[in-house]
Amino acid sequence: MTDIKSMSREELAAFFRQLGEPAFRSKQVFQWLHRGVESFDEMTNLSKALREKLKAECLLTVPKVARKQVSRLDGTIKYLWQLGDGNCIESVLMRYKHGNTICVSSEVGCLMGCAFCASTLGGLVRRLTPAEILDQVIFVQKDSGLPISNIVMMGIGEPLDNFDNVLRFLQLVNDPDGLNIGMRHISLSTCGLVDKIDRLAELDLQLTLSVSLHAPDDATRSRLMPVNRAVGVERLMQSCRGYFEKTGRRISYEYAMVDGMNDSDEQADLLASLLKGQPAHVNLIPLNNVEESPLKPSRRVKQFQKRLEQHGVTCTVRRKLGSDIDASCGQLRRKAMNHSAR
Repeated sequence: MTDIKSMSREELAAFFRQLGEPAFRSKQVFQWLHRGVESFDEMTNLSKALREKLKAECLLTVPKVARKQVSRLDGTIKYLWQLGDGNCIESVLMRYKHGNTICVSSEVGCLMGCAFCASTLGGLVRRLTPAEILDQVIFVQKDSGLPISNIVMMGIGEPLDNFDNVLRFLQLVNDPDGLNIGMRHISLSTCGLVDKIDRLAELDLQLTLSVSLHAPDDATRSRLMPVNRAVGVERLMQSCRGYFEKTGRRISYEYAMVDGMNDSDEQADLLASLLKGQPAHVNLIPLNNVEESPLKPSRRVKQFQKRLEQHGVTCTVRRKLGSDIDASCGQLRRKAMNHSAR
């Protein structure tokens, strides 16, 4: 079956030419797909014969809401989606004054093994298709009735581990005939796959790159993030500097505050030294409790922030949203997995 929603505009046009259909049909179908139709029968400006042909030859991905949680505190909505093969992923809709932001997943599970993250528990199951990433934006918008203006790729999975499918998703979501969400409204988070950061820089997409740093030294970062053992902090920073030089886009560095591990004044000083000479923003993240992890939230977030600011580093503390609805990445999926295993 042809995964029609994962097709680029050019591939879709070629597909319809093969069917003997005029070129404008591809634009019509593209627009229907990005409105969130759940069957080809909803494409009412197509002939019945063409709809039947599409049913016979094409796969139409439609995720099902397995669970939905709405925060009483701030209106954040967390979705657990069941995919066509029965696997589950998460998306989170966050409401801000400047617009609505969705956090999407790029994989089912994760290979990276970061110590503080629930997404990686159980490892990587598979990578999502472009359509499955796109569906999160389309169907969260459709279900919630809220327009989405911003996307963060910070959900389950490492986006650059699914490089080609993520690039296709970015192309699709940016299309003027689709959701038309501009690259500057999209943030992509990576744990530091340096070869993929280098490839991304060459594409000059003008999205915001967010690097999960979490420690300024190899010893601490390797304890928290196994990916660091392959390349080290300095090689990662080399790629980050190259990314800025190529794109002109300031990088945001994510820093989860772990009690007694990465929150000392000495580590703040080292982090400031690491970022010296480059435009950078540090986003301090109050750690979410993960039941299976021994790591605890830092009690020195404000002191750490003040120390960085004394060095002239632009630094903010991430606002905690959805704390009453398992809003940390992977928690809801993990609970569903544990429940189904009983």
